[in-house]
Amino acid sequence: MKFSLSWLKDHLDTDADAQGVADALNRIGHEVESIDNPAEKLSAFRIARVLTAAPHPQADKLQVLSVDAGGEPLQVVCGAPNARAGMLGVFGPAGAVVPANGMVLKVAAIRGVESNGMMCSIAELELGDDHDGIIELAEDAPVGQVYAQWAGLDDPVIDVSITPNRQDCMGVRGIARDLAAAGLGKLRPLHDVYRMDSLAPISGEGPAPDIATHDPEGCPAFYAQAVSGVTNGPAPQWMRDKLHAIGQKPISVLVDITNFISIDLGRPLHVYDRAKLNGPLVARKATDGEEVLALNGKTYTLDSSMTVIADDGMVHDIGGVMGGEHSGVSESTTDVLIECAYFTPEHIARTGQKLTLTSDARQRFERGVDPEFLDDGLAIATKLVIDHCGGLPSAITRAGSPPVAPRNISYDPGHCLRLGGVDVPANEQRNILERLGFSLTPEWQVTPPSWRRDVEGSADIVEEVVRMVGLDNVPSTPLPRAEGVAKPTATAMQKIERKVRRTAAARGLNEAINWSFLPEKEANAFGGGHWSLANPISEDMKVMRPSLLPGLLSAAQRNMNRGASSVRLFEIGRRYLAESEHLTAAFVLAGEKAQRNWASGKATRFDAYDTKGEVLALLAAAGVATEGLMLMGEAGAHYHPGQSATLRMGPKNILAAFGTLHPVTAKAFDLDGPVVAAEIFLDAIPHKKSATFMRTAYTPPALQAVTRDFAFLVPADMPAGDLARSIKGADKQNIVDVRLFDQFSGQGVPEGQKSLAFEVTLQPVEKSYSDEDLKAISDRIIAAASKQGAQLRG
Repeated sequence: MKFSLSWLKDHLDTDADAQGVADALNRIGHEVESIDNPAEKLSAFRIARVLTAAPHPQADKLQVLSVDAGGEPLQVVCGAPNARAGMLGVFGPAGAVVPANGMVLKVAAIRGVESNGMMCSIAELELGDDHDGIIELAEDAPVGQVYAQWAGLDDPVIDVSITPNRQDCMGVRGIARDLAAAGLGKLRPLHDVYRMDSLAPISGEGPAPDIATHDPEGCPAFYAQAVSGVTNGPAPQWMRDKLHAIGQKPISVLVDITNFISIDLGRPLHVYDRAKLNGPLVARKATDGEEVLALNGKTYTLDSSMTVIADDGMVHDIGGVMGGEHSGVSESTTDVLIECAYFTPEHIARTGQKLTLTSDARQRFERGVDPEFLDDGLAIATKLVIDHCGGLPSAITRAGSPPVAPRNISYDPGHCLRLGGVDVPANEQRNILERLGFSLTPEWQVTPPSWRRDVEGSADIVEEVVRMVGLDNVPSTPLPRAEGVAKPTATAMQKIERKVRRTAAARGLNEAINWSFLPEKEANAFGGGHWSLANPISEDMKVMRPSLLPGLLSAAQRNMNRGASSVRLFEIGRRYLAESEHLTAAFVLAGEKAQRNWASGKATRFDAYDTKGEVLALLAAAGVATEGLMLMGEAGAHYHPGQSATLRMGPKNILAAFGTLHPVTAKAFDLDGPVVAAEIFLDAIPHKKSATFMRTAYTPPALQAVTRDFAFLVPADMPAGDLARSIKGADKQNIVDVRLFDQFSGQGVPEGQKSLAFEVTLQPVEKSYSDEDLKAISDRIIAAASKQGAQLRG
C-alpha cells in the first residue's frame, strides 16, 4: 500500500514528517517497507533559462544552447525540437544522475562541440511518459532554484505492508484513521476532504439505471447511478500527481477517478460506457464456458461458481476482480453508469485463484470492503465525475442489500493484561476503542465498526488496545521455569539430525538451505514431483521437491559459474512423496577433489567411492553399525549405471543411495564433468527413544587378534560385498572384520572369473587359538564361500 505524505495529510491533520509517520505505523503494527522521496534524486536539477539557441555546426538535428542556471552561462548541446531561446526548462549539470537510466552527466564533446550537461524531458526525470521534447516551465519559474522544490515534488512516498486481516487499511483513509487513534493527529471529516456539504446521496433527474442482482450469494448489493453528458479528458493535475507519485499511470479522468477512490478510500468502483451496454445490467452467476475479454487484454473462460456483471448480450465484468474491455470508457464516452457493489470476499478469492488473476480490486474485495460504504462511495464518485466531467446525474438504483448486521462482543477489560501482557486502565481502553470507531455500552458490549470485518472476538479487541498502546511497550515476560535441572526435549530423530549435520560440516561439507519448491523441469529430472501448486508464486516454485538433490545441484551450478573449482554442499530437509514427507540428508560433490600438484601434474576428480565414504561416515554418526549393511543394486535412473548403489539394513530397508550422477542428469543442471551425490534417508534409520551418542569406554581385548588371508575364484559379475558378508557370517563369534585387499583377472584365472582376496581378522575371547581352532574356522569360511559359488584358489 503506497501513499505520499501530502495525500495522507488530506485526511490527517498532523505536523509529523515522513519518518514520524513511519515510526508511528511500525509502533501500531503496520510494517513500513520503505520511504522514497523523489526530490532526493532530483536535487541536482535546477530551473534554467535558454539564453540563445544556434544550429550545431556538425549535426542538423542538434542545437547549441547557452543556458543560465543561476550562475555563469553554460554551453549545452541539445536535440529537443522545442528548444529555443527565451524558454524556461530543467537543467542537469555535470555530476547529476539521470533518474530514467542512471547515467552520470559529464562535460563531453558532442560532434566536436563541448556540452556541460543537459536540458531534460519529463521522461528522463521519471515524471511522466513524454519524451518528445524538453520540459517547458511557466515564465514565473525562478531561475537557479532546485526544480523539485519549486514543483512541489518534495513529497515522500511511504510503502506499507498491509497484513491480510487489515482490509480497512487498504486505503489512505484507513491508515489515517489508525494514526489518528494512535494520537499522531486528528482525522478530518470525510465530507471536508471531498469538499462536500455532506455525504448524502446526490439526487438526480431522469430514470434510475436498470440493474439487478440475481446472485445474492456472490453479490448481495449492487448500487448504480448514471451521469449523462460527460466529457472524458485528462484528470485534474492534483489527481494525476497523486497517482503518479505511487506508480499509477494516469489514463483519463473517468478511469482515474475510480483508481483514486480505490486507493484513497479502499472502495473499488467501476464506470461503464452506457452506449456500449445492451439492456439491463445484472449481477449473476457465469455459465460454464462463458468468456470475457478483460481490461488487461486477456480472454478468460468462466464457470458457474463465478459472479459476473452482464447485460442481454455479453459479460462485461468479472465481478469484483476486473472489468471487461468492451464496455470500458473512452475519449468519446458521453454517458456513463457508475457501479458501486459489494462482493462476498470468499467468492472473490476463489474466482481470482481459479483464473490466476490479480488486481487492485480483487486485493480489496477478497479481504472485505466496508459494506456500509456503498451510498457514500457512490456519492463521492458521482460528485467527482460531475465536478471534472460535467453532466447530469440520474436517480440511484439499489439492488439487493449489503450484510450490515452489527456484531456484539462481550468484553472484559481484564483480558488485556491476561492475554496481551499489558495493564491498561479500563477507561483508557474504552477511549482507544472509541477512537478506532468501536461502539461500547456501559456493560462492555463492544460493536466493531462496519469496516473492521476481522474483529470477531475478545482476543481481537485486546489486540486493538495493545496496538494503540504500542507494540514496543509490551513487556518481555519470561515463561515460568520449573526448579531443578531441565529435562532434555530433543527427540531421538532430532538428535540424529544434529549429529549428522555436525559431522557433515566437520568433514568439510558446506550446508545449503534450499526452497522446498522446484521448477517442474528440475523435478522431472528426478522422476517428477508428486505435489504441484495450481497457482504458484512463479513457475520456478511450482512443484514440491521429490528429492533434495535438484536444489543442491542448482546451487552447485551457480557456484561453479562464479568460478568455484570445487563444490561440496549438503542439506538436511524434507522431500515430499505421494504418501508423506521424509526427513533426508543429501550432499553433492562436484569439480576438483584435489588441485593439481607437482606429483600428479593434474587435478583429481570426485568419484562414487568418495560418496560411499561420506555416506558411511554420516551413517556411523547417526548410530548405524555400518559393518553390517548390505551394498545392493543401482540407486536410481538419475545415477550412472554401474557407478551407484544403495546401502540397506536388510534387503528392503534402504538407508542411503549414492554414486555418480547420470550425464543426462548433470547436463540438465548445466554441470560438466563427473558429479557425485548421495541421499541418506534419516527416517529409515531405526532408533530408540533413549538413543544416546555417548562413547563407550575403551576396553581393548585381552588377547591378540589373528589375521588369515583367503583368495577365491568367483564369477566375474559377483559383487565382492556379497562374498564378504557370507564370509563374516560363517562364524560371527570369532570373525570381527573382513576386508577385500586384492582383485585380479587375467593370466592364471579362468575366463569369465576373477580372483578376490580377503583379509579375515579373528579375535579370540577366552583363550588363544590352537591349530585345530584355526582350521575349523577356516573350514567354515570356505564352506560359506562355496555356497556363494566361490572356489578357494590353490
